[in-house]
Amino acid sequence: MAERIAYHRSALHGIHTMQADSSRTFARHCHEEYGIGLIVRGAQRSFSGRGMVDAGPGDIIMVNPGEVHDGQPLQEDGRAWRMLYIQPALWQQLAEELAEQEASPQPLLLPQLSDAGLRQQFVQVFALLGGEAVAGLQAEQAMLQLLSRLLPTHGYRQAASACSAAIARVRALLDDAPTQPHSLSALAELAGISRFRLLRSFSQQLGCSPHDYLQQRRLSLARGLMAQGRPLADVAAAVGFADQSHMNRVFLQRLGITPGRYARALC
Repeated sequence: MAERIAYHRSALHGIHTMQADSSRTFARHCHEEYGIGLIVRGAQRSFSGRGMVDAGPGDIIMVNPGEVHDGQPLQEDGRAWRMLYIQPALWQQLAEELAEQEASPQPLLLPQLSDAGLRQQFVQVFALLGGEAVAGLQAEQAMLQLLSRLLPTHGYRQAASACSAAIARVRALLDDAPTQPHSLSALAELAGISRFRLLRSFSQQLGCSPHDYLQQRRLSLARGLMAQGRPLADVAAAVGFADQSHMNRVFLQRLGITPGRYARALC
């Protein structure tokens, strides 16, 4: 089966779309945006902030900014799905309009749900935003109607963070110095625990290993530099990847496309 993964700017500023048909297994990663999607064909199993989740045809799939997740097909011929990725600033604006209250805390999205009405609304919004025309009244109205059904019914409030002080110190270092080389021994020394305990505790509390977390931070930095029009080789060196080929592999493992294709589609 030929893999097809394509990202596009949408007709509404602050949202981009993605269409995929793939048997690829995605490594654990996260996005900076809110994601709302639909499984069109096949089924997948994924790790999420709420545990392991299976999703099949017609199911809505969702992810919150910074939420670690992955994805693997449950059938040999893969699965097909569509996604809307919404910038947090736009999400906040739309959610506040719906709540008629500024700076109100926003509920988080569940990773999977079955809702025939929501599915129909998603299909309508995706069709409107997938075109080349500038978004008009119909697209804005459809997006608000989608969120007005989604948030009150299918949101949840996040529990207090269970991240320990030791793991918080390691995460802070990786956040502050993602372009620098790091060793597991040095991170364990910073945390004041053994290397094995660091690996286990970091993965339990944050959903991924220290190495995967660092790769995700570098990928996020790379996307920002690519948006500025920087050459890909310069981007790879600036964010800490060994070379451009290394950056290519990380993009493919987590986003399913190369940096070049990503830049041409969204930057």
